[in-house]
Amino acid sequence: MGTDRKSRTSEKWSFVFNVGLLLFFGKQAFAQIRYSIPEEVKEGHAVGNVAKDLGLEITSLSDRRFRVVSESKETFFEVDSDNGALYVHKKIDREELCQGSGACLMELKILVENPLEMHYVVVEIIDVNDHSPSFPEKEQTFEIAEHTLPGKQFQLHTARDPDAGINSIRTYTLTANDHFRLETEEFGEDGKVPFLILQRPLDREHTAQHWLLLTANDGGKPSKSATINITVIVSDVNDNSPVCDKPKYTITIKENAPAGTFLLTVNASDSDEGMNSLIEYSLRSKLRRPSSEPFDLNSSTGTLTVKGGLDYEEKQVYEIKVLAADKGAVSLSTHCNVVVRVEDVNDNKPEIDITSLSSRIPEDAPPGTVVALMDVTDLDSGVNGQVVCSVPSYLPFELKPSPDGQSYSLVTKDYLDKETMHIYNITITAKDLGNPVQSSTKVIQVDVVDVNDNSPVFTESPYTFYVPENNKAGISIFSVSAGDADGGENAAVTYSLDRKIPGPTLTSFLNINEADGTISALKGFDFETLKMFQFQVVATDSGTPSLSSNVTVNVF
Repeated sequence: MGTDRKSRTSEKWSFVFNVGLLLFFGKQAFAQIRYSIPEEVKEGHAVGNVAKDLGLEITSLSDRRFRVVSESKETFFEVDSDNGALYVHKKIDREELCQGSGACLMELKILVENPLEMHYVVVEIIDVNDHSPSFPEKEQTFEIAEHTLPGKQFQLHTARDPDAGINSIRTYTLTANDHFRLETEEFGEDGKVPFLILQRPLDREHTAQHWLLLTANDGGKPSKSATINITVIVSDVNDNSPVCDKPKYTITIKENAPAGTFLLTVNASDSDEGMNSLIEYSLRSKLRRPSSEPFDLNSSTGTLTVKGGLDYEEKQVYEIKVLAADKGAVSLSTHCNVVVRVEDVNDNKPEIDITSLSSRIPEDAPPGTVVALMDVTDLDSGVNGQVVCSVPSYLPFELKPSPDGQSYSLVTKDYLDKETMHIYNITITAKDLGNPVQSSTKVIQVDVVDVNDNSPVFTESPYTFYVPENNKAGISIFSVSAGDADGGENAAVTYSLDRKIPGPTLTSFLNINEADGTISALKGFDFETLKMFQFQVVATDSGTPSLSSNVTVNVF
């Protein structure tokens, strides 16, 4: 795809906005750029020129390792280090990625190095109408007593459409007839729920069965639809439905409540007699899978208990319809509304994610040098999601939090000294403010790189030697030695005579082994001619630049 085409696509689907807080899967994310693309676009589709929008120099992107840092197993986006473009790496299905009608946002981390920069980009995935509505069953049958009064409502199966917004279910229609009309109500996660309303009394002797067709339409253009056959069987028995003793039951329970914990008892009564007044309770099963509810209901008593699997981080409120049905030959039923609110407990440890690490730091690095970048998250809410990170105070490192408190930079707070400590194992501790406190740790290793900051040091200063006269020329007469606290080449020492000192050129008849500091005379000494002389030896290390030191040698 050419650059001009990418530019036009970017202008069509993207816009840049000031730094702000965005909602991403229930968490807050700090973003600099936001783009929008429709789902199902092909691989290679240009999202926008993120380098240009971030003000980065295009020609330096490749050298600075310009890339997307992915937190998921699947890589949906990549960047082109040649032109700075952000493009789709893998086709995106919004319904697999996000559920519900809220905004579907993907947070990307754009990393460039040398110098190290981290930028946040949010891409909104726009829904397209790529799914048709569907009903859980092909048919639905009702048995309605002929003495049922007009206005009685019967809940119909709800159609489902995984698309969002205008592309989801918008309207229901019912075939024209003389006895029933259709109404819809908004109910929690179920959205529009259709109800069949009896508007004229039934007469079984006149018409024993009614056949209707319910159609669900989404709001896409063009619209997609699904149908279900409704059969109404008219009976002449059991003309009273159960009635709940409360319009709504509400209870709050902690997310760590064990299985079997009592919640409440739903109670419904029926003014009929005998079998027609006996009530059986059940959780609604045709609008939501029974296994998805973490509750158990006693069918005889209406007692609701915890089955297990409550998780505040997954769901905070459950809106349940308990079906209360009598045991008449043609059962009548009603729905008792129950709201269960889940209360958060501090059951999640903070998580530390090292996003970048410089494991080798030179010992002359100035205070404030960035060693590592990390993100810190906690799935709990409120005070349980507030996290404080720290490193041991005795170390020459410290943590600098970002403005949003969700990321940290590990930096040096003092100059390092390899001769004192050459490896640091730094323990990073993240603690939340909940009760009880939850914490986690992560250890990173930093190697201190040696620099040539130490000169050689002689074992003695000055040296004093006594030499007998008439020594044999060329034989070693004494030696000097120096050590260097640095390592590697910075500690390799060579020796030489300092021949620049003014005065008699006594060193002209001396020789020194540059490797081991052994000194030999090129001629024999005569006590009557020369009783004492003095010279200097220079020790030089092999660093760049090299360092050296001198020592005075007195010879008697």
